[in-house]
Amino acid sequence: MEEQRDQWGGKLGFILAAIGSAIGLGNIWRYPYIAYENGGGAFLLPYFIALVTAGIPVLILEYALGHKSRSAAPFAFRSISRRWEWLGWWQIGGSFVIMTYYIVIIGWVLSYCYYSFGTQWGSDPDTFFNENYLGLTDSFWIVGGMQWKVVLATAIVWAFTYWLLRRGVSKGIELAARILIPTLVVMITIIVIRGLTLPGAVKGLNVLLTPDFEAILDPSVWVAAYGQIFFSIGVAFSIMITYSSYLPRRTDLSNSAFIVALSNTGFEFLAALGVFSVLGFLATQQNASIDEVVTQGVGLAFVAFPQIINELPGLNSLFGLLFFGALLFAGITSAVSILECGIAGVKEKFNLTRTAAVNWMCGLCALASILYATKGGLYYLDVVDHFVNNFGLVLVALVEVVLLAWVLRQLRVLQNHVNERSYIRIGNWWIYALGIITPILLIVVMGFNFYNELTTRYGDYPLSGLIIMGWGMAIGLPIIGFILQAVRSRDGSSPAAGMGTTEDEEV
Repeated sequence: MEEQRDQWGGKLGFILAAIGSAIGLGNIWRYPYIAYENGGGAFLLPYFIALVTAGIPVLILEYALGHKSRSAAPFAFRSISRRWEWLGWWQIGGSFVIMTYYIVIIGWVLSYCYYSFGTQWGSDPDTFFNENYLGLTDSFWIVGGMQWKVVLATAIVWAFTYWLLRRGVSKGIELAARILIPTLVVMITIIVIRGLTLPGAVKGLNVLLTPDFEAILDPSVWVAAYGQIFFSIGVAFSIMITYSSYLPRRTDLSNSAFIVALSNTGFEFLAALGVFSVLGFLATQQNASIDEVVTQGVGLAFVAFPQIINELPGLNSLFGLLFFGALLFAGITSAVSILECGIAGVKEKFNLTRTAAVNWMCGLCALASILYATKGGLYYLDVVDHFVNNFGLVLVALVEVVLLAWVLRQLRVLQNHVNERSYIRIGNWWIYALGIITPILLIVVMGFNFYNELTTRYGDYPLSGLIIMGWGMAIGLPIIGFILQAVRSRDGSSPAAGMGTTEDEEV
């Protein structure tokens, strides 16, 4: 008898879990800077066009694929054609690599929740983060041994994440989303309100929201908009395929996709208001311009924000706890989704119990994450993140769309599947977006990424490091996908229900 498949406890739980997957660290520390750098308020136009023409269509596509096949990504693609199982493993491989360093960053965030009490980073947050906390080595290839402060925090995060995943979809992932996502929204709202009341907040908001309409004519701005959409919503990670496979057979797919995508967008904009209002405050306190204090990513979270917290009048420790607590919750809800797609994939491929699949995925990922807990870990993290997101994620999204739209011609089949179950019917705009607009724009994004990489070396890293940990990682993922496709399942067959549309259908 076939083992009963995990299922969400309700539609709200699925939506909250999907929102939790989409809302991650990047929503708070990446989007505000991308918007600022690409036309400020004018960036909203290409961003929303990217959302409508690429983000939502691909999200609906992955919902339909996962829901129809009732499988994780590898067997979802295999259910259409046995030759394309490797694409799902490529996606899972990218998620696995991202998780190896993402969990370490969440460990940093957990540490800073503690350091917020009494602003323990002192008057020089930059030195504290790089030297005292990370113990950063002087050059790329000097690993420097384990940094036990990072190891301890990462181990705690791993333990909590493992516990959630062991509890399953409804009692673990869904329960966490029902608690953490509403709490996260409340925390970000408090941060925004506090930021807007600070002196100099208007200075920051003017920089963020004042539109530079000339920027709309710059192709790189459009490239940034589409790149941000794919990075933010989380398509092409195989997450949404897996999550939708846990939905009941009768469920509204298109409506859920719109809710998740627009909720993610709203959260990004809300976070941007909070970030730039407090950056305006910092610039005012330091008598500097916004250009001198604005940054993104690690620099924003662990250097700029501690500087801001130091300057805040009264209860600055509470503000620090709110900010890093928000990052922690956003990170955890994304982390469980990144791991779940791999857990579902290996569970189906090798007919494992959920416990065994969780043990294998978490064990291997935790082992690999040790690299980023060394004193040279920040260097490796930066390089791997850059290449996986710019060349792994975008390229696999392009292959997925071209495969389903042009090679296997599945768009009409999946459109019918969605429309039979949804209140909001998707029309020809969806076909045109996925068949024409999205592939062209992803090709353009890939072209820009390759051109920039070949003309300007990323960071100050040695070429050997970029080749081994950057290009090697990006090229190795699809190869691993082919290898895993060649490995036979324990019973030699696929658990996926065939979609019945190609000569390669599994019977």
